[in-house]
Amino acid sequence: MAEYRFATRLNSFRTRGGSRVPVADALQAVAAIPGISAVELNYPQHFVASEGEDILGLAGKAGLAVTALNLRFDGPQFALGAFTHPDAKSREEAVGIAIEAVDRAAASRIDHVILWMGPDGFDYPFQVDYRALWALEIEGFRRVAARNHSVRVSVEYKPSDPRRVSLIRSMSDSLLAVADVGLPNFGVTLDLCHALMAGEQPAQAAALAMTRGKLFGVHLNDGYGPADDGMMVGSVHPWHILELLAEMRRGGFGGTIYFDTFPDRVDPAAEAAANVATIRRFERLLDRMPMEALARVRATQDGVAATRLIQALAFGSDDG
Repeated sequence: MAEYRFATRLNSFRTRGGSRVPVADALQAVAAIPGISAVELNYPQHFVASEGEDILGLAGKAGLAVTALNLRFDGPQFALGAFTHPDAKSREEAVGIAIEAVDRAAASRIDHVILWMGPDGFDYPFQVDYRALWALEIEGFRRVAARNHSVRVSVEYKPSDPRRVSLIRSMSDSLLAVADVGLPNFGVTLDLCHALMAGEQPAQAAALAMTRGKLFGVHLNDGYGPADDGMMVGSVHPWHILELLAEMRRGGFGGTIYFDTFPDRVDPAAEAAANVATIRRFERLLDRMPMEALARVRATQDGVAATRLIQALAFGSDDG
């Protein structure tokens, strides 16, 4: 069984009964969930909203590791872009925020900063110069990653939302950016819902990144595909997630699995515990995977045999 550190989304624990929950109480609630040993914090969002408290110190006091800082470019000043904003001053502000996150991560021994470039993209044909936007994005990525080579920096792709078309919208786009940046500490974070939105097979996307040593982060959730649903892991696409975990095991992924879910109408602690249990259940299935039979299936690319094999693994054989 592969051993992962599990982290969950702090914002899911910041409200209770319509009231705001102090950050210290939210962190304690996360720490009480069996199997959860980490959080990933949004930068600068969580640091601004921590009511002046030392959120990193509070996480440590609760017994939680902080495994990554996730960049969020909030506010109307970034409505037209972050690294690709048409105004140079706004671009510098965005890059400066990301560099601050790298500095904070390095000072706190957090080895990963994740760039979700939601504002970078476009909405209409003829609205932007595509070549110029790409050059600006790569320049920003390179400046952030070059700040401190001991901190891994990754791009978390998403095909749309909030922009109608994101600039970095797929694993292929991400790996092209990785190649253009050309720094060893720059890679990719895969979010399952984002991969489904992009029409990708998540395991294939992960394989592309891992063959290049560039899968730095994995965010798990689930959804129906068209939108970023953020549902419980394995609730809609169990086969996709099982195959993704198999590919992660094959590629030796040893990082954190972050549950980026939105338990708006269910208990967040129960949901996070269910996510941990699902991953462990799927890992036990993979422990029993008949690898020789799987190799034969893949050698012949037999879809019927593949389906029968995985169903037998999950549900038991049915000779009738």
